[in-house]
Amino acid sequence: MGLEVHVLGTSSARPTNIRQVSGSLISCDEGIVVVDAGEGFQSRFSTQRKRMKNHESYHLKSSKVSVLCLTHGHLDHTWGVLPWLQSMSLDNRNQPLLIIGPTSSKVVDSLLENSNMPDDVPHSDLSLQFQFWHKLGGTSENLGYQVRWVLGDVEGDRWLEFDTSTGKVIELSNQPQPEGWRNNRLDALSTVHTIPSCAWKLSTKEKPGKFDRMRAVELGLNDEQRAQLAAGDDVLHNGKTLHAKQFRGTNFQSISAVISGDTSEMAPGITQLSECNLLIHEATFLNDWSQHAEDYLHSTAAGAARTAVKCNAQHLVLTHYGARIKVPNDSIEEAKEVLSNTNIQVTAAWDGDRLIIGDDGLTTHLYWRDNGWSR
Repeated sequence: MGLEVHVLGTSSARPTNIRQVSGSLISCDEGIVVVDAGEGFQSRFSTQRKRMKNHESYHLKSSKVSVLCLTHGHLDHTWGVLPWLQSMSLDNRNQPLLIIGPTSSKVVDSLLENSNMPDDVPHSDLSLQFQFWHKLGGTSENLGYQVRWVLGDVEGDRWLEFDTSTGKVIELSNQPQPEGWRNNRLDALSTVHTIPSCAWKLSTKEKPGKFDRMRAVELGLNDEQRAQLAAGDDVLHNGKTLHAKQFRGTNFQSISAVISGDTSEMAPGITQLSECNLLIHEATFLNDWSQHAEDYLHSTAAGAARTAVKCNAQHLVLTHYGARIKVPNDSIEEAKEVLSNTNIQVTAAWDGDRLIIGDDGLTTHLYWRDNGWSR
């Protein structure tokens, strides 16, 4: 299984009659990652789940969600968090959930020192929202399932966890991963916005190629010998050593998906990547509003394309359109101008779309068409 992204909101700042605010899912073989949960996220998740049930062979289940990754604290990315947590409680969820997002180094210091927050902490900083949600019942004790609340200074790689049962803050040695995960990894990537922000990267580990069971059977190996080879151990058979690696196909390479959140172009955490298979990047403005992008630390479609070139992305998907962009045709054209001398593919997301990254690293963009998905 590769990775599959579900885009559940492509609007910036506020919902429109055709677009909802930010919220996405990334499905892998160990669970589901939610990236941002703006207003109405619980309903959008439910709608997508019903679509999958009606049109596809596998289902999206909230019980499979292992982690909620927040890119920053603006409400169009966070206002649906607490209602969604409460909905899962009503559904009798019992699986643990990791909630993780960025804050500033000043906030990390203040929380660890148990001192007053700095005066210049924005009202939308996730540290304040976390504590507000705790007061409104967003704790393991009230929800009925384990919730870990983690904040990090992404650039400094400093992480802390709220212990809601004691009110204390605990410093962590590194960025935590979802419970039980072994084959996939989450990484926060520093971005540039008006408040602390980050992108999120989900990557798979390299996997051994398919085991050639028929060859082992043809050689007359017994069950124990076949199991040894499949586990990677060499086997002695008829006086000859059979090497396990000769019974495996080509290894499956690591694949990755990055979701940017709000950021100006060329964010350092993204551009330092040597490559990624899929980059989903905000494209709030067109070129004629590039000054607004600079002033408000957002990106144009062309800026998203320049970022994709720098991080060697194979496929760029534009999202998070400003209110002036009704149909993203111009966004695509402006991005294509930047990408004209590259092999990078570019598409534009609509609410409900799916992006499937195969084991070969290639991305297929499936568009939601009211009665199913198509290319």
